Amino acid sequence: MNHETPLSPRPLHHLSDVRHRVMTARRLREHGVSAAEAGERCRPGGPWQQLLPGVYLLHTGPATSEERLHAALMYTRARSQGIPLQPCGAEAPYGEAMITGLAALALHRFTSAPPLLRLEHIDVLVPHTRRLRATGFVRPVRSPSVPRPRLLTGVPVAPVPRAVADAVARLADPEAIRRVLTEAVRGGHCEATRLYRELARARLLERGPVAAVLDTLLAEGRAAAEDRLYALVADHALPVPLWNVELLLPGGPLLGTVDAYWPDHGVAVEIDTRSRRDAPLRDELARTHEHLAQLGLAVLAVPPRDLRDAPERLADVVRSALAASAERAPGAYVVVLPR
Repeated sequence: MNHETPLSPRPLHHLSDVRHRVMTARRLREHGVSAAEAGERCRPGGPWQQLLPGVYLLHTGPATSEERLHAALMYTRARSQGIPLQPCGAEAPYGEAMITGLAALALHRFTSAPPLLRLEHIDVLVPHTRRLRATGFVRPVRSPSVPRPRLLTGVPVAPVPRAVADAVARLADPEAIRRVLTEAVRGGHCEATRLYRELARARLLERGPVAAVLDTLLAEGRAAAEDRLYALVADHALPVPLWNVELLLPGGPLLGTVDAYWPDHGVAVEIDTRSRRDAPLRDELARTHEHLAQLGLAVLAVPPRDLRDAPERLADVVRSALAASAERAPGAYVVVLPR
């Protein structure tokens, strides 16, 4: 008896779309096709071809970009040892694997990324516990931290900041690096601060033009966030604050700098562009806010993303803080100076 062939094989013609065209050896066995038969069909002149170890293309001619993407992901599952494959209709048919790097950026519609069919390699992000080797057009990217993917055109894809970091790690051309980083932020794909955090995690901040480009993008992101804060106050009829000021105790040291301050309410807003990985800066910010709170002032640290994506909610938070000031004990008198 052939133990590779199931007792009740499922016919291949019941499959559709890419699942009909790209299959693993394990899947083929479930449909009654043994390894020997699959190999026979992949001989020269045969109707099939082997794209990757354990992954077959069930037609002749070049693979499409969609087929290459699914084949790359199937390869990571085909090499799983003792990990049962989920059905293709399941929520996560490829486990934790996802497309990253330039292929992911192409799926995110970056114009600075080459078209999928022009890419020599497809990078696939997998947990660091997976022992996979690069083969054919697949390059596994092993990592101890795997983000939650986005589903684009039916394929799990790394979020933009992670995909950019994985792409930059492979790029050698400084101009190509600059184009990718610039499009990520100026093209509205992600905030400069999120990109900074991801590149810091990957230890890429000192590579080529990365630092110089990021300095420019962070400055632009800061300016854009300030413009959004001005618009938030005007669009939601909030009281006009004092803009960009320093707070000091009379005759004392600097307490901190804030982007907006309502002196009659003791409420301040600071646009928080500090990276969570910059522990000293984060600790300094926390100490400053704690000191101001002890003086009876309320400081709202606002991420740039909230100003962009949730201005209505943020306006409600500011309005509530202003209203709550009437219920607080009067704050300490502070000197306000322009920054």
